[in-house]
Amino acid sequence: MQTPRTGPAQPSRRAADMPPFLVMEVLERAAELQRQGRSIIHLEVGEPDFDSPPVVIEAGERALRAGRTHYTHSLGHPELRAAIAAWHLRQYGVETLPDNVVVTMGSSGAMLLVCAALLDPGDEVLLTDPCYACYPNFVAAFSGVSVRLPVREADGFQFDPQAVAAATTPRTRALVMNSPANPTGTMTQPERMRELAALAAGAAEKQGGARPVVIVSDEIYHGLVYRGRAHSIREFAPDAVVVSGFSKLFAMTGWRLGYAILPAWLVRPVQKLQQNLFISPPDFAQFAAIAALEQADADVERMRQCYDERRRLVLARLHEMGLDILTEPVGAFYVFVNVRRYTDDVHRFAFELLEQAGVAVTPGVDFGPGGAGYIRISYANSLANIEEGMQRLAAFLRR
Repeated sequence: MQTPRTGPAQPSRRAADMPPFLVMEVLERAAELQRQGRSIIHLEVGEPDFDSPPVVIEAGERALRAGRTHYTHSLGHPELRAAIAAWHLRQYGVETLPDNVVVTMGSSGAMLLVCAALLDPGDEVLLTDPCYACYPNFVAAFSGVSVRLPVREADGFQFDPQAVAAATTPRTRALVMNSPANPTGTMTQPERMRELAALAAGAAEKQGGARPVVIVSDEIYHGLVYRGRAHSIREFAPDAVVVSGFSKLFAMTGWRLGYAILPAWLVRPVQKLQQNLFISPPDFAQFAAIAALEQADADVERMRQCYDERRRLVLARLHEMGLDILTEPVGAFYVFVNVRRYTDDVHRFAFELLEQAGVAVTPGVDFGPGGAGYIRISYANSLANIEEGMQRLAAFLRR
C-alpha cells in the first residue's frame, strides 16, 4: 500500500532554480497597470511592432486552404530548406547545402536542439556578459556550465579573443556569438570573427578533433543593420552553427519558425532530437517563410528604415539627457544605456520608472552581471510613443 504524499508537490530543482525572465516581469506588470487605466509606453519588449508582410500572410492563407495543416518532414519542407540555403548564398556568398538546414520551432527551438545535441554534463559554453538572458538557461537545461566573459561597452560588447583563449579548457564545447546583439545592438567586427574562428579551430586541433569547440552564431537580427552589414560566422568558419529565423527581420514572431545551419556531423543528432521533442515544425508557416525569403524585400527595407529613424531619435534624446553611448548600436532594435549615475540597483530603477513615469524598460541585470548599471531600451515602437517615452524618462531623471 502506497503512503499518501503529504505537502504540496515540488518542481524539479532545475525549474526551481531558473531565474525569472525580467523583461516578461516588466511586461506583465505594465499590462496590469494598463488594465487599471494607466498610460504605459512599452520600450521593453524585443518584438517588431509591425504586422507580418502581406505576401507572407497571403502565402500562409493559401497554404492553410491547400490543406497544409499536417506533420512535415522532421527537418522541414525541402522547399523551405532550399530557400534558406539560397538566401544565405545571396546574402553572404557562402555555399549552403539544403541538407545541412534544419527548420525548427523558432530560433529558440533551434538553440535548444543544438545545445541538446552538443552538451554533456559539465561541458562549458563561453558567453559574453551581458548576453541574451535565455542562453544560460539553454545551457543549464542540459547540465552544461555557462562561462561568462565580461565585455566592454567601449569595445562594442564584443568577445575579447585573449579572454576567450584564456577561458578555453578541455571542457569547452561551444562559444555562443550574437551579432547584431541582444541586448546591446552592437555588432562583432569581421576581423574579430576571424580571430574567434581561428581560436576555435586551434582548440579543436589540440583536442585531436574528436570534440571540436563549436561556434554557435545567433544571427536572428541579421538584416536589421543600419550601417555596414552583418557578417555570418560561416564566412570565416564553414563548420560553425548558425541559428536564425523569421521573427525579427520579417516580423513573424507569432509564426514560431526558425532554423539552424549545421555541419554535416550534427544534422542527424539534431534531427533525432527534433523527432522526439517537437516531431516537426509547423506545416503552413513554412510556406509563409518561403514567401518571406523570396518576396518580402521591399517590406523588410521599409521596416529597416523605420527602425533606423527610431534608433536615431532615441540616441539623440539620450544625448540630450547626458546619457551618451560609448559604442553606437547599429543593429537589432536595442540601445543599452548606462544609468549608474542615477542608481546602484537597475532592477528597482526599472520598476520605479514603470510605476512613476509609465515607461517600461528592461533592467540590464536580466542579461547577466555585466548588465548591472544598464537598462535596455527597445525602439520597436512608433516614433510618437518613443518621443513620449523619452520625455517621460527625462522628467523621471530630473526628479
